[in-house]
Amino acid sequence: MAARSIGSLTISFGLVAIPVKLYSATEASRQISFNLLHKTCGSRLKQQYFCAKEDIPVSRDEMVKGYEFAKDQYVMFTPEELKALEEAGTHAADIEEFVPISAVDPVYYDKAYYLAPDKGGAKPYALFAKALRESKRCALGRWAARGKQYIVMIRPVEDGLVMQQLMYAGEVRSIRDIDIPKMDVREGELKLAKQLIEQQSSDRFDPSQYTDDVSSRIEAAIQKKVEGQEITMAETPEGGAQIIDLMEALRASLEKKGGVVAGKAAKAESEVETRKPAKRAPVRGKAAEATPARKRAK
Repeated sequence: MAARSIGSLTISFGLVAIPVKLYSATEASRQISFNLLHKTCGSRLKQQYFCAKEDIPVSRDEMVKGYEFAKDQYVMFTPEELKALEEAGTHAADIEEFVPISAVDPVYYDKAYYLAPDKGGAKPYALFAKALRESKRCALGRWAARGKQYIVMIRPVEDGLVMQQLMYAGEVRSIRDIDIPKMDVREGELKLAKQLIEQQSSDRFDPSQYTDDVSSRIEAAIQKKVEGQEITMAETPEGGAQIIDLMEALRASLEKKGGVVAGKAAKAESEVETRKPAKRAPVRGKAAEATPARKRAK
């Protein structure tokens, strides 16, 4: 089934304007959701709000939004006041700068949209996509929609463009906020780790190789329930023996993936590095005097 456009906008940079159609790049509808039911009769439950002070149900027309600025202290906003604070939709993504694609950490990535050329936009769309692709850069700009303002990154993919919503700086925590101890890495361990990475490396990412096993199990269980079958829970398999030594863990990983020869070679090399030849004790006394005699006897 052909994808349906969820909207349209104009990409503008300089004096160039590109009309495009917007398509959702992900399918949230594929997520399995459950409804809350009454256990005794199986009827659907309805959500109801109660006033904590008066202990009475409150209808939606009696509700207002408030912000808690101190413990149990709120300032209230009417729907009109909140509407006035919203960002007006512009239906345009205004490009402000171009940066290398690698300069944007994926931790900032949010929702993604596919972009396709709208009427009259095919040629500037193709030109823009090719220019980004060959320069290995992406476009950064702003987009206002649904009362909010977003940072967006427009990047080339295959023959088209993707508009990626980005998080603001204040929405992403710094990795410096967590405690990561500094450790020395031994050369032998590093070599084995690189071998393991090389052994499991691919030239491209193929998402079809990864499936959602949990969703598959849930769907199968739902179908069995619909058909009136009993569901039996599979026993959790026992985990393998834990390997504490890092070198042993790396060697075991290589051997498990078919790298037995590489693992043995690395093990032998590691043993040579760690094992030093024993020093010979100096020969003294009668044994020292006998040494030349044995040589003469030969």
